[in-house]
Amino acid sequence: MAGSLFDQLKKSGLVDEKKAKKVKREKYQQSKQNKGKKGQTAQTEATKLAAEAAQQKAERDRQLNQERQQQQAQKAAKAELYQLIDSNRLKNVDGDIAYNFVDGTAVKTLNVTAETHKRLVADKIRIARFKGGYALLLETVAEKVVQRDPDVLIPMAKKDDTLSKEDEEYYAQFEVPDDLIW
Repeated sequence: MAGSLFDQLKKSGLVDEKKAKKVKREKYQQSKQNKGKKGQTAQTEATKLAAEAAQQKAERDRQLNQERQQQQAQKAAKAELYQLIDSNRLKNVDGDIAYNFVDGTAVKTLNVTAETHKRLVADKIRIARFKGGYALLLETVAEKVVQRDPDVLIPMAKKDDTLSKEDEEYYAQFEVPDDLIW
């Protein structure tokens, strides 16, 4: 029993030589065709995988590029805001009068001149966070800063509206001395 099935069938006389060659040839052609199909299938599958990988890479690159552009836009806006504050901040405002204000939960103090103090109290000047410190800006510049980033400006103190008009008129008759600073 050391032969192939064809050899055994030939010996037993069930298959003749012509049929054996014909079957062998058909089998060979089928295997050859199948190999070609498998190769094509493998090629098309590889092409599909390559196209899919390229599409995923393009999508990933697009997302990274979009993130990079957003970061650059934020950086440019921050630089523009920095330049706006730096070029328009008031200079020579250091003085002897202490102006207290609230930044978050902490009370901060700026020493300013008398004129600057009056303008701060009248809300003609606003305080902005700048370079780890504070900068004083005119109200017109402060409006531009608010449009770009409202968190940079220190919120103004709210007016106490508990006094009625009559009370205000009554207390107006009592003048506060000029040398008294609260």
